[in-house]
Amino acid sequence: MNKPVDHAVLQAAAFHEEDDCNTSANPSFDAVLQARLGRRSMLRGAIGTAASAMFGSLSVAACGGGDDDAPAAAASTTVSTLGFTAVAKATADLLSVPAGYTATVIYALGDPLRDATPAYANDGTDTDFENRAGDHHDGMEYFGLNTAGTGRDASSNTRALLVMNHEATSHASSEKASAFVHANGGTNTLPRPTAEVDKEVALHGLSVVEVTKGSSGFATVRNSSYNRRVTPLTDNVQIAGPARGDALLVTAHSPTGTITRGTLNNCGTGYTPWGSFLTGEENWAGYFTRSATDNAARGDKSVTSLNRYGRAQGAASRHGWETGGTTSAYLRWNISKTGTSTDGSDDYRNELNGFGYIVELDPYSTSAAIKKRTALGRFAHESAAFGKPVVGKPLAVYMGDDSRGEYIYKFVSNANWASADAEPADRIATGDKYLDSGKLYVAKFNDDGSGTWIELNITNTAIAGYTATYAFANQADVLVNARLAADAVGATKMDRPEWCSVHPTTGEVYYALTNNSNRALAGTQAVNGPNPRTYSDTRGTTTQTGNVNGHILRMKEGTGDGAATSFTWDVYLFGAQSDADAALINLSSLTSDQDFSSPDGLWFSQSTGICWIQTDDGAYTDVTNCMMLAGIPGTVGDGTTKTLSYSSTQSVTARVGATPAAGKLKRFLVGPKDCEITGCCETPDGKALFVNIQHPGETITSANVADPSTYLSHWPGNAGYGAGGATARPRSATIVITKNDGGRIGS
Repeated sequence: MNKPVDHAVLQAAAFHEEDDCNTSANPSFDAVLQARLGRRSMLRGAIGTAASAMFGSLSVAACGGGDDDAPAAAASTTVSTLGFTAVAKATADLLSVPAGYTATVIYALGDPLRDATPAYANDGTDTDFENRAGDHHDGMEYFGLNTAGTGRDASSNTRALLVMNHEATSHASSEKASAFVHANGGTNTLPRPTAEVDKEVALHGLSVVEVTKGSSGFATVRNSSYNRRVTPLTDNVQIAGPARGDALLVTAHSPTGTITRGTLNNCGTGYTPWGSFLTGEENWAGYFTRSATDNAARGDKSVTSLNRYGRAQGAASRHGWETGGTTSAYLRWNISKTGTSTDGSDDYRNELNGFGYIVELDPYSTSAAIKKRTALGRFAHESAAFGKPVVGKPLAVYMGDDSRGEYIYKFVSNANWASADAEPADRIATGDKYLDSGKLYVAKFNDDGSGTWIELNITNTAIAGYTATYAFANQADVLVNARLAADAVGATKMDRPEWCSVHPTTGEVYYALTNNSNRALAGTQAVNGPNPRTYSDTRGTTTQTGNVNGHILRMKEGTGDGAATSFTWDVYLFGAQSDADAALINLSSLTSDQDFSSPDGLWFSQSTGICWIQTDDGAYTDVTNCMMLAGIPGTVGDGTTKTLSYSSTQSVTARVGATPAAGKLKRFLVGPKDCEITGCCETPDGKALFVNIQHPGETITSANVADPSTYLSHWPGNAGYGAGGATARPRSATIVITKNDGGRIGS
């Protein structure tokens, strides 16, 4: 994101991904200072010279979120060495993959799901987005179909459903309209035109799209009976779990507090052991507005909750959707107390409480209920990664809260896993069994490389006694306000926990900690063991500070299974520029073939065991566009410790994983300009890899969309996909990558 317009700043303003709403006094591991002094190792990786092939004919779907690995047994043929030549860093408006690989665009913003919907003109005149691909492709999962297309076949390599998130839509931080989908760039003054609002709302949500493999490779299937969109207006989405029917969920649309409409700002994903899809609602708060006098109108503890979740009174909404009309579809975006009822049944003061959950959908059924699983807590969800299922033991789901200074969580089911549930007759009912009843935990890290999972329960004395800050009414209140509950028990503030994924053989849990501009030497987010770095990085004339490049943390459960209440941890990789200071920044001794910044997407292949790392960067984009790397990690504790000496009086110990050996970490893909690489899934045989390219050319340098010279990217049109050619408006897209010799990806 090293551009004339800082992408990191733009993204924070536009998507609130870096909002810091955590004003609690919890240590950001400042207690984890002065820990174990260790010898300082100069780690060097031995990776060969990068070579890449530029594929100008790709169209890629972007995803912003975090997919988790499908919880099937890992193949016995996992790779031990990466079998491709590393791709070089690049700033061209193209997509690069290694020599010997081909990437093909198959599903881009606006692509029709049915023949009745016209081809995408890509000039801002298109409508009917309820039947087109949405924007900002993010997390994604692969669900196999049998040959006849009549149901599930988890082993199918040729026919499947891709289910993906559409996180957001591109707009300049100072503007309301999504410029690229409106003919004239859209209306940035209030009120917004109804037609513009309706189009933008439909750009969000989910896609379910059938794909099949033919003689020319994979392609989408128009008119498939499975194809559908779920948008923020999809009705009768069920509130499930302990918060169902609670007073906090009462609205004019649902006086019983049992339903809501749609899903919003979907980022990472999850694949359940019973074959359903999970999506995380991440930074939804910015879509809502509150009046400047709402605190006094409310006069209750809801003000504390709203502030903690990023909606202080007077907050303006991202797109101004509340001004698009006078019906409830528009009024819901104004969460001010406007009614006279005591319970909120005559307005939308509680509408915000209906978002921020893990949401479950059955891809194979258009009639099955969509459910928000409140037992897994409410926060800025990324992905939902299942631990390895073991018959007779509870299931664990690992999650992160993507904001600066937020927390790492896990959910442990009350029900023990039964193998018969792997292919159930009713997948959503099976979700009820495992996801509606259990224990929600938050992580606290200790200075010696150990840690504790603390249960968030109303019976916990720290939570019950938190009344001076927020008086929890019941367990539903604890879950709806999980951030406040985590504050109460002293959880550890982390550097923006993004996707998490579980190693297919060791069961260790990996978290991408993207970056944190608030990480400092002192204060509420002081450096600590799991977040040990703070430094300055200059990009052009801009100086960035904090944990600029991010890192990947890994955890090992103390008893080896998901029900453990203790764990050990270290850092698998520290993001850094290869020539950065090895004593304070490039702690993993990355070379030019593997250096990266701001890890976001994180996903383990079940076929090869490769850890795929995707970036959403704002610190290194003057040198390279965002990328995807392949890694073969070791295990927790395989490295050493390094003492980071910031001054003669202040130091912190970093637990650094083993230096990537030759062939163990390589850059695999570099995207077009101004994009994020996100979303990852594969065919069961590992021979086709699906990846999303999100928001190429997101930074809009001019409101004059009629002038294509102002676009930072023209991808994938400039690569030959869709309308517009060399001067096309940029589009998020999904790509499929195959190996020219027909082999497994990465091997």
